[in-house]
Amino acid sequence: MRPWDGLISDDDLRAYDVAGFGRPAGIGRRPALLIIDVQYRTTGTVPMPFWQAVEEYPTSCGNVAWRAIGHIATVLELFRKRRWPVLFPHVAPKVPQDGGRLAAKVPSIMTIPAEGYRFVREVGPIEGDILVAKKHPSAFFGTNLISHLVDLGIDSLVVTGCTTSGCIRGSVVDAFSYNFHVTIPEECVYDRSAVAHAVNLFDMAQKYADVLPTSDLLKVLGDLKGCGNA
Repeated sequence: MRPWDGLISDDDLRAYDVAGFGRPAGIGRRPALLIIDVQYRTTGTVPMPFWQAVEEYPTSCGNVAWRAIGHIATVLELFRKRRWPVLFPHVAPKVPQDGGRLAAKVPSIMTIPAEGYRFVREVGPIEGDILVAKKHPSAFFGTNLISHLVDLGIDSLVVTGCTTSGCIRGSVVDAFSYNFHVTIPEECVYDRSAVAHAVNLFDMAQKYADVLPTSDLLKVLGDLKGCGNA
């Protein structure tokens, strides 16, 4: 079963296939892990059903976030073991000057207290990880992320975090445009909308990234033993 099964019609699947979309791009030899916006403002401080979670932080995704965190932790453990780079693109606490179109579209994001921007402890950064503060959905837009990746000699990005339809998608499209191999472990991303999550995973799988079950990705990464940055 794939996340989009039952949502994408057989006709649509055939239309993408006949156009040649959805072919695997594969992974390179020097991977880095992006953990995007896994902060308490998107997860809640503890696992909670969605409608409880949004009472704490209106931008929380609730239990789906915590299920993803468990899978992210598994991928992160492998990257730590191999000493491959881990980067944390994240939204810094908002100040009034950060308003603009985002504040117009999502005014609640301007109300999140500073503690909501803390990284979730279970998959948080340690010394040596790279923090990339961002103001917009893409981890690349207006940041020094590409400079770090070039300096590290990275050719492949494993993208995790949230939201699937927002910051994940924006970052994946830009990474693809920079010609990185992009892989999304499907259980490692989350969204407040199940439909938006599934449809965006499908579309990214067709055009911009390889979308794999986490277990399959771990096997692929296992074949890189002795390569990359370790």
